[in-house]
Amino acid sequence: MKLLSSLACLCVLAVVALAVPAQEKRIHRQADLSDHAHEDAQGYQYDHEAFLGKEEAKTFDQLTAEESKDRLGKIVDRIDIDKDGYITHEELHYWIKHRQRRYIEENVNKHWTEYDKNKDGKISWEEYKNTTYGYYLGEEFEDVDDKAAYKSMLNRDDRRFKAADRDGDGIATREQFTAFMHPEEFDYMKDVIVQETIDDIDKDGDGKINIHEYIGDMFTPEEGESEPAWVATEKKQFTEVRDTNKDGYMDDGEVAHWILPGEVDHADNEARHLIHETDTNKDEKMTKKEILANWNMFVGSQATNYGEDLTKRHDEL
Repeated sequence: MKLLSSLACLCVLAVVALAVPAQEKRIHRQADLSDHAHEDAQGYQYDHEAFLGKEEAKTFDQLTAEESKDRLGKIVDRIDIDKDGYITHEELHYWIKHRQRRYIEENVNKHWTEYDKNKDGKISWEEYKNTTYGYYLGEEFEDVDDKAAYKSMLNRDDRRFKAADRDGDGIATREQFTAFMHPEEFDYMKDVIVQETIDDIDKDGDGKINIHEYIGDMFTPEEGESEPAWVATEKKQFTEVRDTNKDGYMDDGEVAHWILPGEVDHADNEARHLIHETDTNKDEKMTKKEILANWNMFVGSQATNYGEDLTKRHDEL
């Protein structure tokens, strides 16, 4: 039953939320391009994972140097969108962003056939709703313990689907369905993320978040339990930073500023870095020849791994 799997996902998210500091669980931050430190003097693992994606980088690590260079050459041809023989910053930036979003595309592809019942290459709201909630809709949620919670989930999905469905035809293209499943990746879905956050925290239903609701989302003391020191810090954060207009509440604009902080575009920085290190004639773009001459910055191989292992052993000694 799709509804049960949706609930299982919610449970997993709840566990994940408990695994991070309470103050951070609502904040949507950009995913790191790599788990490695960006220190070229110690190796190019960061650049490999940023350029290829974490999983694809591992496959290159098993190839010979010649195989890696051959595959890199084919990748360069794909990155060169206008086929003019040069890789510009815009093309490289697009490629890196695309590789980093690949896990999202794979997740959408995995669920696509479950919802696209008539196999027309699109998913209507009716298809999604009936697949996810079908049995319970017929029974008006009579067989579930918390009927209000299930109805709330349906309404939440309905609002999010309508926001993703930008042309308002009740049918989601693959891009729109991706926005529905991963709204944090799309600028035009930010209002939905903010509203869902307010819905979660706003217990009195006034459409705003007061300090008690803000703290209650992070910490609810057991009987006789004292507040941790960070709670006092968060109360001060609410009054001095979060509540910018000092009216005692966080409205939608203030919530957006809290959970969607402006951040550095890591993909943009990495594209600039790779071009700076590879562009030998300093025309601010790269040729395939320049990239292949500096191939081990872009992709790994058995040879580069062996060299990195020797360096590590030398450092340990």
